[in-house]
Amino acid sequence: MFAGSAGAVLAQAGPVRGDAAVATSGQASGPDFLARPFGAVRPLSSGIRLSGPPVQGALLRGKVPTGVVALDLDGVKVPLAEDGEFLLGFHRDAPTLGVLTVNFADGTVMAEPLAIEPRSWRREFIAIAARGGVPSEAFMARRKPELEMIAAARLRASDSTGWRQPFIWPATGRVSGIFGSQRVYAGEPGAFHSGVDVAGPTGTPIVAPADGVVILAAPTPFSLEGNLLMIDHGMGLNSAFLHLSSIDVKDGERVRQGQQIGRIGATGRATGPHLHWSMKWNDARIDPQNLVPAMSALGK
Repeated sequence: MFAGSAGAVLAQAGPVRGDAAVATSGQASGPDFLARPFGAVRPLSSGIRLSGPPVQGALLRGKVPTGVVALDLDGVKVPLAEDGEFLLGFHRDAPTLGVLTVNFADGTVMAEPLAIEPRSWRREFIAIAARGGVPSEAFMARRKPELEMIAAARLRASDSTGWRQPFIWPATGRVSGIFGSQRVYAGEPGAFHSGVDVAGPTGTPIVAPADGVVILAAPTPFSLEGNLLMIDHGMGLNSAFLHLSSIDVKDGERVRQGQQIGRIGATGRATGPHLHWSMKWNDARIDPQNLVPAMSALGK
């Protein structure tokens, strides 16, 4: 979680997409679902149609042909909607080759190799060693239940159809931290930045980027994340919002795209007020900026 307005500024990166409109809430129909993302729709030999290129940190949309009953990516089950639509996510450090295993109702199994394009991640080299060191016993005693709550939240799958929507930014402003960037302290790599940061004054409202169900509204500030809110969008896709000054929704609540869910803050480990927005598809951390119009296209 890189700093917001008081920290090192990391310029916005990633492709600029032509469709800069901020969408309203609603569910997509079949063809529109594939047409929305930033990439051509391409058929695979199995009849599966994918929208968007397989790239590290990317989320793709897809649709299986009639007769496909199960799908997995490198041994991880891919949830399928009743209409055959699905999502595929690729971790920041995904290997350059993945295998999509397609199971048909007649017992046929096909393996679809997917070449995953690597991305060039921003790295910042710092001559001094990282501050901190081995966490204290007191810190670990506090941290353990926090991590358990986060892990339990991600197991709470919902029936939300927010995953079908074109996503919007939960807040607009200066992008002060980008997904995948990393600091190297005296030759030792630190953890990569797991989301995108938007700097803004404390109290700035944030909204739901898509429909979803609240799977965690931290009852007290967490040691690193501060006031943490997590929303499940369905199909293995969820969002986390960190460092909030307030959380305006409750655990289990259904939220609609554009609904206010909290306010920007600097709680937890943060050097300035900002929103840290991270996303996961199953266990793969993905780049939220791949799902929304470029901030510059919104005039921010």
